[in-house]
Parts: sequence; structure tokens; C-alpha cells
Amino acid sequence: MLGITVLAALLAHASSCGVPSFSPNLSARVVGGENAVPHSWPWQISLQYLRDDTWRHTCGGTLIASNFVLTAAHCISNTLTYRVALGKNDLTVGDEAGSVFVGVDTIYVHEKWNSFLVRNDIALIKLAEPVELSDTIQVACLPEEGSVLSQDYPCFVTGWGLLWTNGPIADQLQQGLQPVVSHATCSRWDWWSYMVTRNMVCAGGDGVTSACNGDSGGPLNCQAENGAWEVHGIVSFGSGQSCNTRKKPTVFTRVSAYIDWIHQKMQL
Repeated sequence: MLGITVLAALLAHASSCGVPSFSPNLSARVVGGENAVPHSWPWQISLQYLRDDTWRHTCGGTLIASNFVLTAAHCISNTLTYRVALGKNDLTVGDEAGSVFVGVDTIYVHEKWNSFLVRNDIALIKLAEPVELSDTIQVACLPEEGSVLSQDYPCFVTGWGLLWTNGPIADQLQQGLQPVVSHATCSRWDWWSYMVTRNMVCAGGDGVTSACNGDSGGPLNCQAENGAWEVHGIVSFGSGQSCNTRKKPTVFTRVSAYIDWIHQKMQL
């Protein structure tokens, strides 16, 4: 009976988050890579700001509840007006089927966000109204508090960032396999050294696949044993010289280190 109960709980958890209606292609890459299967990462959002009467993509983010989006603190400016685009695949198609645009109610930037040292790079956006979940708009699961993924754990980064160093941003959502790099490796002197803390997670760094400008705030998607996708990281920073430098993996805010903070803000 206990086994059945646990299985039922797992199935209920999986059905409520992290299971896309359209299966992703798990062999594509971000930089210099391939387009994602449309709507195969239905929790991916485009954070957009208004300038000269035009909405422009600035960062990615992850829908974690019908009215909350997780993104990076460095994506947020007090001087800008934002909206969130959900259910998007091609940013050049304004009336794309299955997509909606929602205004922002409140933005919670972590109280200890440090832009100089790039610490606590996390923000939570409360939408002006809850969105209706569908085949194209779904929520990602949050990881277990404190969980740390093992070396080479296969995860995928997604976003509309630059297709290559100094190149154009992507029109269609990109994805790429980025295996996790352990803290012991990522904090070596010839890797990221002191820049990386245990509240971060590194992934990639093979000189081929990486996040890039415009991917900031987006998710590091990692599949749990029950098949559901969890957002284990928020794109924080990478090499300023190149989008795909060896020994300079993408560095993500480790979401599992901020579960209490996230839940606290969601209850306000």
C-alpha cells in the first residue's frame, strides 16, 4: 500500500508540473545549434521591456505557478516597464497561436542581490493575473530544497539569446544539452575560481554549448527520476569573451538553495 501511495504522489506531482505536452528533442544545442521543438519547454517565458512603443526581449524566465515567474535579479531594472510573454516559440510572431502577454504586478528581487560579486542573482515576478495553463503554457517543477546534482548530470538550457558570440538573438526558442559541472571542478583557479559559490551550479564548459546574452534568467532544465522537468538553475553569468569558452561553463543560480525564499515571496 505504501508503494502505491508513493507512486500516486509521484504521478500527481508529475501531472501538475514539468511534463510538456510536446516532447523536446534532447539532442539539440543552444549556441550554434538547433531550434527547440515548438512548445516543448512550455514554462519558458520571454521577459520584455517597453522602449519607443515597442516591446523588446531582454531575458528568459520560468513559470513556476500560474501567477509567478522565476528569473535573474540582474535582468531587473527599476526604470523599466515589463511584461511577460508566455507560450512563445517564435518571438517575431506577435499573435502566435497559444501565446499570451501578461503584465507585471510585483517584482521581488533578492534582498542580498550583489551585482558586483554576482551573488543571490534571483528574482520572482508576480503576474498581474494568473494565466490559464494549456498545452503551450505549463509550469516547471521546483527541485527539492538543498538538492545538488552530480557531475555530468544531463540538463538543458533554453532561451532566445545570441546564436553565437556577437551574433543576432534567436527568433525561435533554442535549447542545448549542458551537463552539470561539480562545484569542486568549477571553482578551480583556471575555471571560475572564487566567482562560484555553493549557491550556484555550473553546466557546460566544453567549448561547444553555452548560454549567451539574452538567455539570462532562463532555466536550467533537469529531468527528475519520475520524468518531470525541474528548474535547477537560473542563467546568471558566463564568459564575457565568448559564449562558449572551455573551462568557463555557464553559471546558474542554484534554485534549490532558495526554495524557502521563493515560497516566502509567493505567500505575500
